[in-house]
Amino acid sequence: MATKINREALRQRIKTLAGLSDDERAALLELVNSKKYGLVWENHPEEVEERLRTHLPVLDEVPERYIPGSSASSPNHILIEGDNLEALTALTYTHEGRIDVIYIDPPYNTGNKDFSYNDHYVDADDDYRHSKWLSFMSKRLRIAKRLLSDRGVIFISIDDNEQANLKLLCDEMFGRGNFIAQVIWERAYAPVNLKKHFSESHDYIVCYAKRVANAICNGLPRTDEANSKYKNPDNDPRGLWRTDNLAVGPRVESQVYEITTPSGRKVWPPEGYCWRLSKERFEEYVKDNRIWFGENGDLVPAPKRFMAEVKNSMTPMTVWKYTEVGHSQDAMRSLRDIFDGKVLFTYPKSVPLIERVVRLYSFKDSTVLDFFAGSGTTMHAVMQLNKEDGGHRQCILVTNNENKICEEVTYERNRRVIEGYTTPKGVEVEGLRDNSLRYYRTRLLPRQRTNRNMRDLMAAATDLLCIKEDIFEELRIQNLEIRNIRKHVRLFGKGDRQMMVIYSEEAIPRIVQWLKTTPPLPSSEGWPKAGVCPNPIKIYTFSYTNYAYDDDFAEVEDRVQLCALPAAIYEAYRRVLPQEDRYYDNEIIDGSDTNEGKEDNQ
Repeated sequence: MATKINREALRQRIKTLAGLSDDERAALLELVNSKKYGLVWENHPEEVEERLRTHLPVLDEVPERYIPGSSASSPNHILIEGDNLEALTALTYTHEGRIDVIYIDPPYNTGNKDFSYNDHYVDADDDYRHSKWLSFMSKRLRIAKRLLSDRGVIFISIDDNEQANLKLLCDEMFGRGNFIAQVIWERAYAPVNLKKHFSESHDYIVCYAKRVANAICNGLPRTDEANSKYKNPDNDPRGLWRTDNLAVGPRVESQVYEITTPSGRKVWPPEGYCWRLSKERFEEYVKDNRIWFGENGDLVPAPKRFMAEVKNSMTPMTVWKYTEVGHSQDAMRSLRDIFDGKVLFTYPKSVPLIERVVRLYSFKDSTVLDFFAGSGTTMHAVMQLNKEDGGHRQCILVTNNENKICEEVTYERNRRVIEGYTTPKGVEVEGLRDNSLRYYRTRLLPRQRTNRNMRDLMAAATDLLCIKEDIFEELRIQNLEIRNIRKHVRLFGKGDRQMMVIYSEEAIPRIVQWLKTTPPLPSSEGWPKAGVCPNPIKIYTFSYTNYAYDDDFAEVEDRVQLCALPAAIYEAYRRVLPQEDRYYDNEIIDGSDTNEGKEDNQ
């Protein structure tokens, strides 16, 4: 019989054992802390992970790939070319807690060269095939959880090869209580007769919430088929209605009574059932003409449900048929139409499928993320949904550029969708012009916190800041003295919001003087009353510490909102970067403090 071990005592014993390296001690503690139920997998280091031990990711815009929208208010969609672990790390600074919907279609790990680990395909004979996939996914899902808003949800497409493992992994990452549903998508409609046992016709879409109590499901638009069930045979002035079943189970004796129909027929509920309404409530319904006895008054009574009183949406089912959201061949056909009949990507998802995902849990101003972007279906679906409901959703896509997929497929597809295209059959498809697209590439800077590296990170942070604030238009500072220090200061604006980046602390006194003598810009509601400033200018200023020169800006504190850089970037990255043990400037930069184990799973 196994002896019960006091785990806490064992942990303390391991911490005091002599002769162990830090890695050995950490490995032993991990074994002691491992759960009896759930997934256990070996951590497999990735090349990108090793790069991030010594470097920090930033994003650089590729200006020549910018596609402007038809108006200044067009949503700015973002496409990031690069390793998604690097891009996700960068997004922890710009978008932590701001993403309402994440949809990803990760590699399914079938063993047929669809999953690459450290630039090598993982085949079916690899003994660590599933372990590598779990290690790969866990690192990305851990960051994805941080990016989700409190009302946010994540949808993950998967097939039978990793579905069971993914479910357990997500239970651990997001908490079992935050599981929403596992949807079955009917991706095929005809059997493959060459299959020996079964012809697979579906994939899964696993859905979890950051905090399920905060998630809001919008439901699906009511269909013509659902509405067609509503009639008005008695010309009720309240409009169209349909009948409900008056009998319900289990049987409650107080609600078992005889009903006499207008024709004189006596009706009782079926055996084991009772009436939905109490006798008193039923009589009130009859007086209000809310009970239907049939045109001749001899049918079993049925309550009326008026269309005007039901909600405008329908609760989604967990089986999504291809007749509702399309299938794989639909998706391939649509992609070929965009690319002049060429097959540039295999197994894309259909636009209606992703449009349904986004519709269910996004709001009209939500941000949607897909960090396994593939052919870019998610952005296409977001733009299409914006057109249909007048939304202003923003989409962020991340993909590498293996075989030039980002440049020639993901980007090119959405460029054509925005600008319009002609199908191989000569059908002109109007562009979704009220959308802009900006293209970025990941770049790495040294992680060591030296003076020079901090200034280099500050200089490279401008694109991150533009993405974070959703402000991209650079403004000319109307002052000769300020113009002379242009290389130290840049000003950006969008509507009634402004953002200033001060790259050198030496420019601060002149910036303060400029703010004191320059009238505030008007807000969208007109000039401020009684000298009240409109939206403060968000000022990011270089500092070697967390100090944002608050004292220097004291005279104009009502006009500014200050943030010290690059300290804020280091802090955001620190929570997700892999551990870095070197001593820099008498300080340990410990990237392992993710606090993931301390987060609740509400």
